[in-house]
Amino acid sequence: MIQLTTFLFIGTTEVIFILLIVVMVFGADKLPEIARGMGKGMRMLRDASTDIKSEITKTVDKQGINTNITKDVTDEINKVKDDLEKFTGSVSRGPKNGL
Repeated sequence: MIQLTTFLFIGTTEVIFILLIVVMVFGADKLPEIARGMGKGMRMLRDASTDIKSEITKTVDKQGINTNITKDVTDEINKVKDDLEKFTGSVSRGPKNGL
């Protein structure tokens, strides 16, 4: 299955247009500084989410809460997803005779 790559529901043409506007507004000499700042922000966000996940895991383990249900729910969701993909795949392909 071939899909067009989209980022936040923005296509390739829109991304190129946005980059062109950014270069025009900030200038090419400021782009590395902007990218560096965005990278630091993303790293801080990832570190914060990792810390939150580890704190939740520690608290769950400390309280003795059973987390096996999440695995069961995830397995069921994946089964439904696979069944839906099989169904929609056969519908989207349609009949072979072109009707």
